[in-house]
Amino acid sequence: MKKIIIIVVAVLLLITAGASLYTVDYNDAAIVKQFGKAVYVETTPGLHLKIPFVQDVQAIYVGSRIYDIPQSDVITRDKKSMIADDYVIWMVKDVIKYYQTLGGVSTRAEERIDAAVYNATKNIISSMTQDEVIAARGIELTNMITAESNSDMAGYGIEIKMAEIKALDLPEDNKAAVYERMISERGNIAAGYTAKGEAEAQKIRNETDKQVTITLANAEKEAETLTAEGEAEYMRILSDAYNDADKAEFYNFIRSLDALKASLKGGNKTLILDRDSEIAKILYGEDLGSLDQMVFPANDASVTEEVLPEENTVD
Repeated sequence: MKKIIIIVVAVLLLITAGASLYTVDYNDAAIVKQFGKAVYVETTPGLHLKIPFVQDVQAIYVGSRIYDIPQSDVITRDKKSMIADDYVIWMVKDVIKYYQTLGGVSTRAEERIDAAVYNATKNIISSMTQDEVIAARGIELTNMITAESNSDMAGYGIEIKMAEIKALDLPEDNKAAVYERMISERGNIAAGYTAKGEAEAQKIRNETDKQVTITLANAEKEAETLTAEGEAEYMRILSDAYNDADKAEFYNFIRSLDALKASLKGGNKTLILDRDSEIAKILYGEDLGSLDQMVFPANDASVTEEVLPEENTVD
């Protein structure tokens, strides 16, 4: 009997000891409740004591959580419809308030978060035009939605660390119109660049034509100058040749022979010359005297096509 009593007492002690101990995990907070009312919160990880059979413990996860919010339609200030797809990173900031308002149930918390983030997204986007929304995508829009969402969730002991739009799209029936407008805008920009480029190209062509015209005019002017200088040099050389008596006599002699040769071209090889002409004297080998008395046949009155007195015919 005594042994049974000892066993019963030992069992009761074990049960009491088990009811008196609880553990707190990392990233957890333990709410110690007495008769359903929260007494205190234990956040230190490890083994802790409580009053057995009077107090009980509820663990609350206080680390960061991710909640993916369903897509929702929003309207911009310029009456353009858009589809927003958000996700939220949130955590329990005030464990007691979280327990008192939501019973410490995460599904209830997500329902409140869903409503708060949707309202914040709708209010912010409805205050902006579609172009402003597109321009603010990223950190700017995220910060605005996060700040407004937290103003609704503070009363539940919850902090939204980030509420970000992961996708912001257009309804299918609006995409074609928006794409056409974007294409038209890009086309206008491209046309502006093209027109500017053509204007610059025409300016360059005009300047090039001007330079070519000036260069050609200068070249023609220089060519005329060189031609005139060459002709002047030619006349100077010719003048120098005539100023020398020996050269002048030889030159007149050669010119007479050239005139004779030119006269014998063609089918008619007959010359009618005056017996006293200088060319006749050359042909007969007579003493011609000084070369300065020779004349060109074209300038000699003794050369004629008629038969004159005392004529000689040379074949």
